[in-house]
Amino acid sequence: PKACINCHIMSPYYATWSHSSHARDATCNDCHVPNGNILSHYLFKGKDGMKHVAYFVTKSERQTIMAEDASAEVIMDNCIRCHKQLNTEFVKTGKIDYMMAKRGEGKACWDCHRNVPHGGMNSLSSTPGAEYVEPLPPSPVPHWLQKMLGHEAVPNLR
Repeated sequence: PKACINCHIMSPYYATWSHSSHARDATCNDCHVPNGNILSHYLFKGKDGMKHVAYFVTKSERQTIMAEDASAEVIMDNCIRCHKQLNTEFVKTGKIDYMMAKRGEGKACWDCHRNVPHGGMNSLSSTPGAEYVEPLPPSPVPHWLQKMLGHEAVPNLR
């Protein structure tokens, strides 16, 4: 979360996650990058990270972030990975993947669990946890680099 929050647009997502049930057991990477094997994990992370850099540099990032298909598939796969026993033994919804949901063969996890773990991010006033003043973690940017960039007086480089 310290690296993800380094971009100002992530502040409401960090604030709502930090007050959710997922904050105890899951970080950004647990949900937003593949966790099946180390190669797919870092390949996706690098590709997605460069896409975010391109959006930021070209000032084309949305103010309300929406997961693109590749990210949505990863997120849902991770929902299933963590909640497999719940889905198969307790509520017996079985295992449905994102592409099945897109074809109308069931629902995506967030169709029912819209406010997990970030709340209704369409508006901060309707987002659970957004009323809390959330102290941001220290910037992961090393002090020597902040100084070189002329940001040594700024506690968080955002």
